[in-house]
This record gives sequence, structure tokens and C-alpha cells, in this order.
Amino acid sequence: MTRPWDQGRADIEAMLADGRLDQVPPSREQANLLVSQARAHVQSALAIADTDPTGGYALAYDAARKAMAALLENQGLRVTSRRGHHVALYEAVLAQLDPPMGLRIRPFARMRTRRGHAEYPARHEPAITAHDVLDDTAKAADIVSLCDGVLDHMPVFRREAP
Repeated sequence: MTRPWDQGRADIEAMLADGRLDQVPPSREQANLLVSQARAHVQSALAIADTDPTGGYALAYDAARKAMAALLENQGLRVTSRRGHHVALYEAVLAQLDPPMGLRIRPFARMRTRRGHAEYPARHEPAITAHDVLDDTAKAADIVSLCDGVLDHMPVFRREAP
């Protein structure tokens, strides 16, 4: 029997209880598909950084998001479609991997905000530049690599008996 993953267990249990996460059948196949898509998004973001920085940034963000979703899919967890689901995704992954890997995941929170400003621009928000895309695509690629690298080490999440 596989040893349960204990780090962040209380946070995951609370997120399941309040409906921010659902338990689903675990799927390494789905996790692998999401990681593959995330890697493709990284390459696409880099390819269009100069010609479509906003689109490139969205792809970089989606790469990081899909990689973190892959981690949860592999565990049999999925964020619900309720408002704030990208925040819940970040919190669920961070709870389980920080420490020691939190510094590598934390850029996602800033990227989420920056992407939101690009999707719904305000006059005072600076436009996303190719430089922004290149910088944050490197961070997204690191998140993809990290999540892919821990898939084999995080077993299916099993709820504790009440």
C-alpha cells in the first residue's frame, strides 16, 4: 500500500469540505495530457512573444495552470468550477509542496493577477510586453517541470476517516 501524502492534508481536506475541490477518479493519463499541453503552451508562448505578447502571456499562464491541474488530476482531485477556482488550484498545490518548492510555485499568483489585468485591461495597467512574456514563460516552464517531476511521488489522495 502506498504511503499517504501528508503535507497539506488539512488544507486539502478543508477545501474538499467547503466545495473548492472535488474528488474524481485519479488519472495519470489525464495528468500526462495536461503536462504535454502545458509544454506545448510554453513553446507557443515563446514563439509569439514578439508579435502577440498578450496571447503569449495567456499561454504561459495556462501552461502553469495546466501543470498544477495535472498534479491534482493524478491525485484524484480537481478544483470546482466555482468562482476563484484558479486561486483554489494554486492554494491546493502550494499547501502540498511548500516547503520546499513554494518559491518555484509562487510566481503563479502574480501571473494570475497580471493575466487578469490583460484580459480585462484598465487604463492604468501597463501593456504586457515581449519581455514580460519571456520572463514569466521561464517561470511557467519551471512550474511545468516541477509538477511533472513530482507526479510519481504524490499518490492518490485518500480522505481521512471521520
